[in-house]
Amino acid sequence: MLDPIDKFRGMKWRGEKITALTAYDYPTARLLDESGIDIILVGDSVGMVVLGYQDTTRVTLEEMLHHTRAAARGVKQAFLVADMPIHSYDTPAQAVETARQFVDVGAQAVKLEGGVSHIQQIEAITRAGIPFMAHIGMLPQHVREEGGYKVKGRIQSEAEALIADARAVEKAGAFSVVLEIVVPDIAKQITNAIGIPTIGIGSGEHCDGQILVTHDLIGLFPWFTPKFVSPEARVADEIRRAARAFIERTRAGGRI
Repeated sequence: MLDPIDKFRGMKWRGEKITALTAYDYPTARLLDESGIDIILVGDSVGMVVLGYQDTTRVTLEEMLHHTRAAARGVKQAFLVADMPIHSYDTPAQAVETARQFVDVGAQAVKLEGGVSHIQQIEAITRAGIPFMAHIGMLPQHVREEGGYKVKGRIQSEAEALIADARAVEKAGAFSVVLEIVVPDIAKQITNAIGIPTIGIGSGEHCDGQILVTHDLIGLFPWFTPKFVSPEARVADEIRRAARAFIERTRAGGRI
């Protein structure tokens, strides 16, 4: 059987797009797995779309391990990656310990936010034999310091830093890199400059693959939808419709 990491690199060179979506529980993970998705990410976006936090900065390691454990039970074919939450990788030693905890609950790889700034942590994880997915561009765990979710790569110095980040994480052993809200032309440059796959989110069509938060894709979090998302379903509307129908039928004395 082909190693998943070799598979993704091969897909890049053949021009086959890599698909990735998030899951935080057993049924969602199982449904995505049965749909043929390549990568399932247990993202710290769970904080916003499941736990009701304002952003991802309040998500704890315990919460992420809980959701990773649940999602892992539903995955048979897809490659399962887990997000390392804020302050769970402040040092290389802590990063390795955290990564091992995720592997213990069923993750096949881990992801943390940062490029050159976190090379020591990334190298420690890959030296420990744990597959690693990088994440550069807009870093949601830094949203408070940045004052919002901002497009990256608009100015030359920022673009150069992103390319340097991408090359650094590749050299450190990452098998792929997420590019979040990066100017499409810069995302294309990065994709062409490195040998590992780029997985875009809000970064244009020239990445080697795409990832979305499943709740955004299926319209399950109607109170906010990123500008770059075109929902494929309106699940929130269906939930409301079903609930109202149940309420009406129950109050009318109908059979449940």
